[in-house]
Amino acid sequence: MEIQQLEYFKIVAEMQHMTQAAETLNISQPALSKSVSNIEQEIGVPLFDRQGRSISLNRYGKLFLESVNIILNEYEKAKEEIVGLVMPGFGDVAFGFIHTLGMEVVPELMAHVPNKYPNMKFSLTQATSYNLSKGLEEGTIDLCLAQKLQSKVVDIQWIELWSEELFVIVPKTHRFANRESIRLEEIKDEPFISIKRGNALRKIVDELLKQSGVTTNTTFAGEEMHTVAGFVGAGLGVSLIPNIKGINEYNVCKIRVSEPICERKIGVSWVGGRYISPAANQFKNYLVEYFKKQ
Repeated sequence: MEIQQLEYFKIVAEMQHMTQAAETLNISQPALSKSVSNIEQEIGVPLFDRQGRSISLNRYGKLFLESVNIILNEYEKAKEEIVGLVMPGFGDVAFGFIHTLGMEVVPELMAHVPNKYPNMKFSLTQATSYNLSKGLEEGTIDLCLAQKLQSKVVDIQWIELWSEELFVIVPKTHRFANRESIRLEEIKDEPFISIKRGNALRKIVDELLKQSGVTTNTTFAGEEMHTVAGFVGAGLGVSLIPNIKGINEYNVCKIRVSEPICERKIGVSWVGGRYISPAANQFKNYLVEYFKKQ
């Protein structure tokens, strides 16, 4: 039994129409019928119920189709792996990243990538940590840059690449505005501007506040960091965020936290135990080396 025969069977099984399948495959109907008949003879059972010109998969055919799909998928993976070894630097990579990295980090990274991998193609996704986790689970993303992600569905692997300090930001007219440092517990009576739930940074901030005994009065939760900075600059509260690009354009003061250590760690994530293409694996290794040098 040949791979081509399995491919022919798959098309016929999916379309359940011999003539249309033959047209799709650009072969004659007798040749296609003969190919399917040869498979049935080799297996020893009919795979289709035939009534005149109508055909439909029977229970043997449905069971065989499941195995054929596995065989063909493994065959395609093997071909990709070999191509990746013979022609390194070729292939497609679905790459995701959290919103705050889209202002500076990822654009600078992607500006360097063509020098290393001129023939790689990338599909980029900017999303919340929650949606990046979903993308990894569903297989629509190969790799992503984010805080350590959690999943109850798949085993998400993660390598730390760098850490970012988190700062308290206050309006320039605030009583803390001239402070060089602050203990996190000192903001316990302040209205707080937060990032929305579903963002991994929200979880980090909530844990740091809890650790410091701070129960916040959250007056607003923004979709992304610049919205948070804008609300703080308008005098509506204080916040705890990374040193995002352009923060000096807002009417805020950035204050270092002396206690506790406030930071978030960023790394590259992928799904362990799942096939990862040679291109994605090469790019993952490149990310580790790239950020070591930063």
